[in-house]
Amino acid sequence: MRPEGRGELDSLYFDYPHFDPPAARDGLDARTPVAIVGAGPVGMTAALTLAAQGVRSVLLERKATFNDGSRAICIARQSFYILESLGAAGRFLGKALGWTTGRTFYRGRQILEFEMPDGPDRKYRPMYNLQQQYIEQFLWERVAECPLIDARWQSAVTGLAQGGAGATLQITDPLGAYSLPADWVLAADGARSPVRRMCGLRLKGENYEGRYVIADVRMRHDYPTIRRALFDPPARRGGTVLVHRQPDDIWRIDYQLRPDEDAEAATREDEVRRNVEAVLRDIGHGGDYELEWWSVYSANTLALDDYRAGRVFFVGDSAHIVPIFGVRGLNNGLADAQNIGWKLAWVLGGRAGEGLLDSYTPERRGATLDVFANAARSTRFMTPPSHGWRVMRDAALSLALRHDYAGALANPRQMTPHTYADSPATLPDDPAFRAGPIPGAVAADPPLEAGHLSDRLAGMTVLVFGSAEAYRGLAGRGVQVVALPATGPAAEAFGAAEGSVYLIRPDMHVAARWRAPAPGEVRGALARVLDHSEEEMT
Repeated sequence: MRPEGRGELDSLYFDYPHFDPPAARDGLDARTPVAIVGAGPVGMTAALTLAAQGVRSVLLERKATFNDGSRAICIARQSFYILESLGAAGRFLGKALGWTTGRTFYRGRQILEFEMPDGPDRKYRPMYNLQQQYIEQFLWERVAECPLIDARWQSAVTGLAQGGAGATLQITDPLGAYSLPADWVLAADGARSPVRRMCGLRLKGENYEGRYVIADVRMRHDYPTIRRALFDPPARRGGTVLVHRQPDDIWRIDYQLRPDEDAEAATREDEVRRNVEAVLRDIGHGGDYELEWWSVYSANTLALDDYRAGRVFFVGDSAHIVPIFGVRGLNNGLADAQNIGWKLAWVLGGRAGEGLLDSYTPERRGATLDVFANAARSTRFMTPPSHGWRVMRDAALSLALRHDYAGALANPRQMTPHTYADSPATLPDDPAFRAGPIPGAVAADPPLEAGHLSDRLAGMTVLVFGSAEAYRGLAGRGVQVVALPATGPAAEAFGAAEGSVYLIRPDMHVAARWRAPAPGEVRGALARVLDHSEEEMT
């Protein structure tokens, strides 16, 4: 929603492009290896991940422009590694605001200040703030540069039929209708996914009572870029308020609605202005401001039982809905897109068997359930679901006014990458290790003499500490061999010694590791992870 007198896309700081449907009609019905439904951040990330591996796709979006409003604004460190793999990180770094600190207040007094892990040797900051319009714009710029992606705007999927060798989508745009056959379909079409409905599937889980109004305002305010959480502030007694700084002097304010407040009445412009102005007084801003945009949302933890239905994979909000607390929604979706993107590319390119795709649901649904466990705790603290929860929450906050240790109860526990410990694409650990990332975890990214380790990771990496001569024969077909010294910061980060080997996947997750592998052990592991025979790995 926007203030009276301004159009739906009449932003104070962002110029929305307009995209026409495909003017050239010949070849629209040609079969594609992958059809991606939804050109939001998740769908574009999936298309770019496939393209980076040489796989064509058709990217379908029913709208004529990007999503409006700030929406998902926090990009986590690991998501920047995904953006880097797509060649897009530089654009984001040029605009986004990095931050490491969060402060929590109760009745106007600070009860907690937390610092996320960071340091001069880290490649990226723990978190960055950037409005979703820019996220989509920067990803779109990369999509537009890529000849392997056929992006079609104003193209709605109106039907879906599956067969043994693929699926056929029915597409309708303002210029007509046609059928699009595809080997595989990625449904990145959001929380109200039409593809999910066409497959007869429903999200399951828990709906929370907490409802929030999001309001974007433009103002000059010198408070640093940190996360601020206000419990029971004068502006919203009994409620919770979140405040984030964004580029272009835009500030995101989320404030909780009381159970007796009607959402329709609460989102009237005069009511939004009244509440925004009260919050601004609470944070010490007495100057002018301009209201940019507002919306309302509720906190839910919902997911599909299986993220695959035949030839269709569900990605992002079409597969799961997570609360915003801990900034997990966008980041979880980007990881979904990278995960299924590289796996489909390897299968379509003949570098892996279709069994590799069986690891998508265990890995990414496992990540979602981990998010639920953490986000649910944060959600119950931010928006207590019952009188009993509220009494306990308020007691903890009151205690924090007098005792520093109690403030930790208000820590939102920001998102961290999930460990795929139970995945069929993760092999058992070598018990000889005493340190370093375990199989399933994201690999460490220590600084090297030039750059970071991640600068040298491409495809499937056999990382060897010491001499790599015995493994040179594994290189090829997307597999590379990288040798590092057996002593020094990198070896220490991996808990490695002379002869230690790590197998690192294209998404930087560790598939396996050995303190001192026997001959052929690494080749056999590659074959198992990629669903190939050892002969196919030669």
